[in-house]
Parts: sequence; C-alpha cells; structure tokens
Amino acid sequence: MRSAYGVDEIRAAEQPLLDALPPGTLMNRAATALAVRCAALLGGTYGARVVLLVGNGSNGGDARLAGAQLARRGARVDTVAVGSPRAEAERLIAAADLVIDGMVGIGATGPLRPDAAALAEIVNNANAIVVAVDVPSGVDASTGEVEGVAVRADVTVTFGGLKPGLLVTPGAGYAGAVDVVDIGLDLPAPTVAALDADDVAALLPRPSVDSDKYRRGVVGIVAGSEQYTGAAVLCVGGAVHAGAGMVRYAGVAAAADQVRRHWPEALVTADPDDVLAIGRVQSWVVGSGLGTGPEATAIVTAVLGTDVPVVLDADALAVVAAQPRLVADRSARTVLTPHAGEFARLVGMDRDHVEARRLRSAQDAASKLGVTVLLKGSTTVIADPSGQTRINTAQSPYLATAGSGDVLAGICGTLLAAGLSALDAGAAGAFLHGLAALLAAGDPAAPVTAGEIAATLPEAVRVVSG
Repeated sequence: MRSAYGVDEIRAAEQPLLDALPPGTLMNRAATALAVRCAALLGGTYGARVVLLVGNGSNGGDARLAGAQLARRGARVDTVAVGSPRAEAERLIAAADLVIDGMVGIGATGPLRPDAAALAEIVNNANAIVVAVDVPSGVDASTGEVEGVAVRADVTVTFGGLKPGLLVTPGAGYAGAVDVVDIGLDLPAPTVAALDADDVAALLPRPSVDSDKYRRGVVGIVAGSEQYTGAAVLCVGGAVHAGAGMVRYAGVAAAADQVRRHWPEALVTADPDDVLAIGRVQSWVVGSGLGTGPEATAIVTAVLGTDVPVVLDADALAVVAAQPRLVADRSARTVLTPHAGEFARLVGMDRDHVEARRLRSAQDAASKLGVTVLLKGSTTVIADPSGQTRINTAQSPYLATAGSGDVLAGICGTLLAAGLSALDAGAAGAFLHGLAALLAAGDPAAPVTAGEIAATLPEAVRVVSG
C-alpha cells in the first residue's frame, strides 16, 4: 500500500526530528537524495548545465544545497530566484540540461504569484529535464488541485512521505515519475492510500472447502430498461465474473430476456415492481440504465429501505440527488459510484469544479451523505464518511467506454455481498476493474469494450492473487 500524507501530517512528523537533530540535518538528507537523483538523470554531471529555480522557502534551500553538490561533481550550476529578470531566466533555462524546481514548498496553496508563474511557463516551454523538489510549484500537495499555471515535472523527488496531490489529478499530471525519499519520519497510519495488487489480493474472499453459493455472496441486481437492456447485461456480467456465488436479477421483460441469454447462471425475474420478492440477497446493485421515472424512484426507495448493503449507480444517483435522506439515514454499507457529471448533480456543483477538486469533493460528499463515494474518472477516488480515502492507481483511458461503469457496479456489489467494508469493496472493485481494462487492452494497447472488461475480470483476479 502506498500511503500518502497531507502537509499537516508531514510537518507534525518532522517537528520531533527538527527538535532533536542538529540544525540542517533533514535538509541535508533531502538535498543529498535530490542531487543523487539529478545526477542519475543527467547520466553524468561533469559539464552538465543545471539551473535552480528558488524561492524563499525550504524547497529553495533543498535546491541550493543539491545544486552545490552537483557543482562539486563538475556541473555548471546557475540560480534563478523568483523575481529575476525574465530575459536572464529565459537565457539560462534555454541552455540548461536539467532544471530543479524549488520555487514554492508543500504548504503553498492557490495560484502561483505572477513572478513564479512566469518562470513556470518558461520551464514548461523548455527542453530541459525538470525535477520538482517535493511537489511541482503550483500543485497543492495535499489535494492535487492546480489553479492557473504549474510546473510540469519529469520527476518529482518528495521527502518523508508521498503527498496526495502527487496521486490525484490534476496534480498527478504535473508530477511525472515520483520518488519518495525516506528522511526518517515517524508517520501515523495514513488517511489516504493507494492499494497495490498485494493489498487487493489480501482483501478478496477465497472460497474454502465448505463454501457454497450462499456463503460466497448473493447479489441482487435491478438494472436496465426497455431502452437500456445492455446496462442490465453488463452489470450482471460484472457480478458474475467478479465471483458472486449467485446473482438474482429483476428487471423489465426486454432487459430480463437479454440477461437470460447472456447469463444462464443468473436467476431472473421479469417483474421489477416488487424487487424485494426476488429472494434473499446479501447486497443490492441498483440504477444502471434504470431510468428516473416514478417506477425507478419506487425501486430505489424500496431497496434503500432495507438493511442490506447497496451499490447505487447511474440513474439511482438522480433519485438520491432529489432525496438525499434516503442514504443519509441508512446504517447498512452504502456505496455511490458517480462519474463527475453525476457527482456534480448529486451535490449541486459545477462539473469543472468537481474535476479540479476530485479528492476534496469526494471526501466532503462522503462526510455529508454518510456513505462511501466512489468518484470515477481520470483518478478514481474512494472516500468513506470517516475521511479514509483510497486512490485507484490501476487506471486505463479505455475505461471511458459505454457500459464500463455498469460492470464496476456489479463488481462492487459482489465484494459487498462477500462481506467487505464499503471502502474496501470500492477500492478493490476499482482496482480489479482498471486492471481488467489494462489486460484486455493488451500491449500495445487497443480499445476495449465494457463486455471485454467484464470477461477479463477472472484474469485480473488471477494476476493480483499471484
């Protein structure tokens, strides 16, 4: 698991060392690691031209110390302070082999000041290798938010612990490759983390000799409509291929007929009017292609009135947007799986605002609604009401295809039925979903369909399980 720490957590962990160690010890540790990484990127320092972009903070100090070490190894090192004449900055950066960005520190928030923004623009248009100190200038280290111009780094060398802003878009898109340097901090258990394959494998239920289909988890799915029959097929497919012990499906006749044809494993009821009569289930998945009329509202209301864990997707989110108390009053595990547009309607925000503040938006909504929110998109963020947050690193641009979210909802429903917490079901489900897309796309990558993503889920499970 890759743990990530906000600015306040890093600073709190630094303080005991700053109090106990000789002055400058932590900065020297950081600067040495930075210099070593820069030397490796240059492939040799003798004669290399290095430019330091420095402000008044500790990151500027790290850059200056690293620059001094590179100079002792034969590099030509020039310093451009924030506020230096533009012509001088342009001349030096144009001739540089490598630029070290130490303009602002991890505590900086909001847009860069004009002088720093001007330097960022010059660097972004140059051909040099760009190495950011701790975080690219202009990126909020704790959230990944970017207001205005930010430095686009090829490598970010970050100290003490990974920062959330280096994992979450848009900030992650400016960070390049991220190196985490251990400088001896004693950090707490993380609030924000990214699971790796081993973490997901540890969460996945493993059948034992006494398992049966009921112990493995029964998923109830209400999805699809006369117009969107495929949503039902894909949602059921996600649950079946994710390992559900049994899937009970209820939907209109047209969708039910398609589910029967594609998934003979599912128990199908072609009457969604009384969904609770389909039999005992251990989780519900509701909403994919369901519609937003009175019938859909009645179905969502009935399911949320049970004490069974629920995954709400697509059209079910519109019902919740109109009646948020339906989820806020629940005690059972509840996962919402909106994309940015659905999320924006759910919380009454502008979509662009959501995209620019993915981490904070998901955390705030989870706290306000009292549910786990899985915000899909360029970086999928899963947050629960306690503030615990997971960042999905198994991402593929080919997830942006019709029906992909229906498959994800089915996966998460299966994991909920197997007994995982809402946070773990969302995090593991998103990881398997993304990994399946990567495996289906192959190398070199080729476009995939949602059905192919579902079909590749068993391979994804085998990969994480070793």
